[in-house]
Amino acid sequence: MSSIGAILKHPEDLLALLKMKFAATHASKQIPSDPDLAFCYTMLHKVSRSFAFVIQQLGVELRNAVCVFYLVLRGLDTVEDDMSIPVDTKLPILTNFHQHIYDPSWHFSCGVNDYKELMDQFHHVSAAFLALGKRYQEAIEEITRRMGAGMAKFICQEVETVEDYDEYCHYVAGLVGLGLSRLFHAASLEDLSPDSLSNSMGLFLQKTNIIRDYLEDINEIPKSRMFWPREIWDKYAINLEDLKEEERSKEAVQCLNEMITNALRHATDCLKYMAALRDPAIFRFCAIPQIMALGTLEICYNNVEVFRGVVKIRRGLTAKIMDRTNGMADVYEAFFDYSGKLASKVPKDDPNADVTLKYVDDIQRSCIASGLLSKRRSLTIDSKKGHEVFLAICVLLLAVLLAILTFKL
Repeated sequence: MSSIGAILKHPEDLLALLKMKFAATHASKQIPSDPDLAFCYTMLHKVSRSFAFVIQQLGVELRNAVCVFYLVLRGLDTVEDDMSIPVDTKLPILTNFHQHIYDPSWHFSCGVNDYKELMDQFHHVSAAFLALGKRYQEAIEEITRRMGAGMAKFICQEVETVEDYDEYCHYVAGLVGLGLSRLFHAASLEDLSPDSLSNSMGLFLQKTNIIRDYLEDINEIPKSRMFWPREIWDKYAINLEDLKEEERSKEAVQCLNEMITNALRHATDCLKYMAALRDPAIFRFCAIPQIMALGTLEICYNNVEVFRGVVKIRRGLTAKIMDRTNGMADVYEAFFDYSGKLASKVPKDDPNADVTLKYVDDIQRSCIASGLLSKRRSLTIDSKKGHEVFLAICVLLLAVLLAILTFKL
């Protein structure tokens, strides 16, 4: 639950926060009796609470497949992320990971905390994988193989160009989009989406995370991780880590804005992908993270705090997005509002201002063309609606409490 200070500042968030809390509590109790699936769902709640929330709404068969898919890739990602593993040890694990998932006796100790637990007991994930239907297994194996090979490639190669950046993001996230589309299709719930749109869904999320996590990645111990492409940051600094220095603030923000502009070019593809979805649970599963990604880009844009600490949308707003995202009207509304708010922050002298505004215009035209903006409720742009009611309730409760205390005295 959010802090009392945050709730007092945004009392309109309270109802959504309570709903999210109850839903998360309910989801955490829906652990299957099968010991392997029980481990998978327990780990899912530990390594990704927000993902666990949206996945819990899927039908049982698809839910199990997506849960296992997520943990398989999380295991692969844990190997890639662990900078203490020697390269000559790491590379064969990455390239053979798709084979290890067929071996319930395989595990590899790496990572820290919950991720170490996942890897130490990975046999549970493999056993759950082997219990899935053949179509699900084939989709998961294919994506794991391609992702492991791509990760191995970039262990030995820096992200130099924007083309490299797109390729790396494809391997670590675009393929997730392709894999999920295949799982949706294997469940006979959706048509198979074009790879280009599935890829954009992953790239939009991954690029948002890379932008937001600049400071965490650059300060990684024992060795920093650099995913921002040199082709972009080289215009603003001699070394990527220089951008966190206070005297480089102007250049850092301009570089940040160009990175965000690069991410925005995937937004219209994401809208096309989501508009084609038919299953309500799959729609929410896909749409909630996309809205949160655009919201994150909006608060990161032109914000030097990205280089000072953690910048993210507040928990109460996350709760509102989860509560109110039920159809494409909500998605168009959120994309229209967030992109408009971002556009209002674009400095006239920013080197990429014209390109940024062009991508914003593309997003807004797509939203307007849908014909659904007339149903807007100001989902994403904060309003003060609810403050007066909340404060009135507080005054009433205080008055009742004082009356009770006076009566007792």
